Amino acid sequence: MIPVSWYLVLTLFLFAIGAFGFIARRNVIIMLMCIEIMLNAVNVTLVALGRGLAHTTAHVLVFFIIAVAAAEAAIGLALVVLLFKKTREIHMDEFRTLKG
Repeated sequence: MIPVSWYLVLTLFLFAIGAFGFIARRNVIIMLMCIEIMLNAVNVTLVALGRGLAHTTAHVLVFFIIAVAAAEAAIGLALVVLLFKKTREIHMDEFRTLKG
């Protein structure tokens, strides 16, 4: 059996990659993918801790996080389509032009 600490190290790296990608990149699609990576790192943490502590509450919480991530992706991609239709660019700096 793999120790829980290995899963926590894995999720630390996943979350760090997602956070760095979100901060460093200006492409909206890549930023959305980095948010998804960070949410999946949280999911792996919850599953690992739920398995290590023998609690099923963490597994139920993971399903809620997956639902929130799906809603976030749908709204985010709708905003990307709107941005692309208006400016023909998908960089974060172009969102200022959608103000009114």
